[in-house]
Amino acid sequence: MKPNIETFIGCESNYDESKIVIFGAPFDSTTSFRPGARFGPSAIRHESFGLETYSPYQDMDLTDYKIFDSGDLELCFGDTESVISDIENHTKTILKDGKFPFLIGGEHLVTLGAFKAVFDKYPNVHIIHFDAHADLRDDYLGAKLSHACVIRRCHDLVGDGRIHQFCIRSGDREEFKFAKEHTCIQKFNFDGLCELITELNKTNTPIYFTVDLDCLDPSVFPGTGTPEAGGVTFTELLNAIMTVCTGNVVGSDINELAPMLDTSGASTAMACKVLREFILALNKKEK
Repeated sequence: MKPNIETFIGCESNYDESKIVIFGAPFDSTTSFRPGARFGPSAIRHESFGLETYSPYQDMDLTDYKIFDSGDLELCFGDTESVISDIENHTKTILKDGKFPFLIGGEHLVTLGAFKAVFDKYPNVHIIHFDAHADLRDDYLGAKLSHACVIRRCHDLVGDGRIHQFCIRSGDREEFKFAKEHTCIQKFNFDGLCELITELNKTNTPIYFTVDLDCLDPSVFPGTGTPEAGGVTFTELLNAIMTVCTGNVVGSDINELAPMLDTSGASTAMACKVLREFILALNKKEK
């Protein structure tokens, strides 16, 4: 007999032997439209057992790699600063032990906690950001810590020229003005991504890779808090993820699945498949 511990499918190695450590941050207290992303991590784990561990896209199997799922953090929904701190400290532990942190959100603000830990270890890190939204507001209704401000808060740490945004198709005028002056933004698609990775690889530049799943078109991924028409397909996202993972990725996350907003379950199934392919792509570089 074994205890009933639910992990993402195929991610059942012990901590000491694992290279990749998955953990969830079930937080959505700054969500500006439709809440529910706090239930994303547990839904992804539960529904992952509808997947195979084998990927025909990459001819790889999760069971061939050492991956540990540490479960969801217990977060205080009423204290955003403590949430960011708890995520940062958990990520620091993973990095200190020489392992790769992979965060499952939650709303996109959770990225800030993980990124602060990565930035502390890799001060020359760049961010690659897939999203429908720019997330560059300086504040949202007076709040500096909001999912609408997460990339702006990351910019506070790294400065100009080190944030690379793709698929962006929504934001207020000031966000796009800020992006034009301070980040490298590609609206609507992944044009220029291959060239970017080639350039970063010349110096083995560390990359933090954050994927807001609402970069996908809502016709294939409606289960998210702020859906935006005009997004990419699963195949486009998969190819882009595999491209980025040929770089020196040192930390990553996916976020913004709100499972109850798509009662068909298709969005959760999509998130599960993206996560499987993402993890395998990270391992592929080690082969």
